[in-house]
Amino acid sequence: MTLDVVNRQNEKVGSIELDDETFGGPVDAGLVWESVVQENAAARRGTHSTKTRGEVSGSGRKPWRQKGTGRARVGEIRNPLWRTGGTTFGPRPRSYAYALPKKVVRRALRAALIQKLRDGAVTVVDELAVDEPKTSQAVELLAGLDVEGRALLVDARSGEHLRRAVQNLSRVRVVDSNRVTARDVAAAARILMTPAAMEHLGKVLAT
Repeated sequence: MTLDVVNRQNEKVGSIELDDETFGGPVDAGLVWESVVQENAAARRGTHSTKTRGEVSGSGRKPWRQKGTGRARVGEIRNPLWRTGGTTFGPRPRSYAYALPKKVVRRALRAALIQKLRDGAVTVVDELAVDEPKTSQAVELLAGLDVEGRALLVDARSGEHLRRAVQNLSRVRVVDSNRVTARDVAAAARILMTPAAMEHLGKVLAT
């Protein structure tokens, strides 16, 4: 597979060869789904909480005697059966994160990239950089490459200027090639990648 390499004006300046074994073959959508679900779970804050009978306000005194009143027996007004009582087995602060095998993570990223390559959503740019950390320069860079909507910028090592330039662009992300995930790729409508990043991913995904 051969991809054109373009400059900031979207003019072809070269080409790059991709290994067909690495960036070819069937797309396993199930692996992409597993990776996306795992990353979404890890991103959950998990701070929701309910109060148990020991945490709600109220007296611990027995409201009435055990027998002889004709009413149901009750020990305290904080018991879960009462409207103002505690919650039984309610959500508590916890982490939803879990790990996937490294091979699954790599194969999911590979499958997501293959699909984007087939969709023609990947553009290889000779350089992803701006002179100053200004949003206007990031907008100019994207406009020159005809990029609209959600975009993912991947470099082997992205510059600080570029990171700061896209901070105000909610639909644009900058990720280093050693940190890109299947969710990043799947969520982007367009992917801009440098030759160095593509080479690095080719080596990682080939293992």
